[in-house]
Amino acid sequence: MVKLGIEMPPSFLDALAERLGVEWGNIKAAQARGQAKKAEIRSALTEFDSDDTVVVVFGSLARDEFTEGSDIDWTFLIDGSADPSHLDLAREIDARVGKAAAKAPGREGTFGTMAFSHDIIHQIGGQDDTNRNTTRRILLLLESEPVGRPDAYTRVVTKLVKRYILEDRGFVRGSGEYHVPRFLLNDFARYWWTMAVDFAYKQRTRFGEGAAIRNVKLRMSRKMTYVSGLLTCFGCHLKIGNLVGRPGCPETGAEAECIDCLRRRLRRTPLDILAEALLQFHHLEEAGRKLLGAYDRFLGILSDTDQRNHLEDLPEDQYDRDEVFQEARRVSHDFRRGLLQLFFDQKSGLFDLTKNYGVF
Repeated sequence: MVKLGIEMPPSFLDALAERLGVEWGNIKAAQARGQAKKAEIRSALTEFDSDDTVVVVFGSLARDEFTEGSDIDWTFLIDGSADPSHLDLAREIDARVGKAAAKAPGREGTFGTMAFSHDIIHQIGGQDDTNRNTTRRILLLLESEPVGRPDAYTRVVTKLVKRYILEDRGFVRGSGEYHVPRFLLNDFARYWWTMAVDFAYKQRTRFGEGAAIRNVKLRMSRKMTYVSGLLTCFGCHLKIGNLVGRPGCPETGAEAECIDCLRRRLRRTPLDILAEALLQFHHLEEAGRKLLGAYDRFLGILSDTDQRNHLEDLPEDQYDRDEVFQEARRVSHDFRRGLLQLFFDQKSGLFDLTKNYGVF
């Protein structure tokens, strides 16, 4: 399968659904909507393609979880010299994307504007690594897709992964009992905790406005993004990838192969990364049914215009007695139980990795 000039593996999510004999209708519908919306945006932005710039989409659109009420998070990624015309181009992109979006990107200004590769690649950690820069960097790895010529996008992602691998002494030299890219894993974990803390910040500064739907998303889609990062890093040790005739992860010391392997794995959606792990471990089919079933129900809630609008407007003092919110909570609890079953499974080896890297 070739997607935007980038070779992609077959869908592990489809393979898992076939194995389990289930059909996740809401997930499939969201995928179809996402593909159609990306085609629409791609058609509107063809003239902005160049060797050193690219429009990148994030969020539900990049994850193929697009619903009717979804916004469109995008960035005009620049991997080259600064040019005064870039601002004019970004404004025109904003106008064109705005015609295809149900609402504008978030208020924080992380998306819907320009971003330069220098900060994304070089500012990892330290006081200059702002929440905005961290968000762009991590989501560029975990939930992004170029909607035009992918040259600049591929270069930036490759250089970013190279930093995480080559500057991780234990991973490169293969010291220790486990072969896990800790530098990369720690940054994924830092971003997850930042999202959780920022939820409380937004709840306070926005006086509870929109907190109910953000709460549900934090429990589900935001957590799913983090889960995909964990599984990608743990997969280096477990050699997840010995499926559909593809080779497993390269041996310790093969840095170039490791970088390419990780870059290709991160090109898949979070749900597909989860599905690949579940396909690898046949004894976790029950966890797979629980996880994907809950996620399908979650997307069903977001796809229902009335329920979505209800959650967006729900006051905090009504959470405990509101049936829509309580149903969303029940879905998130099922999802969490499935994750606990997956990550604390001893037969797969995920328990030891979770204990050693997720706890201490």
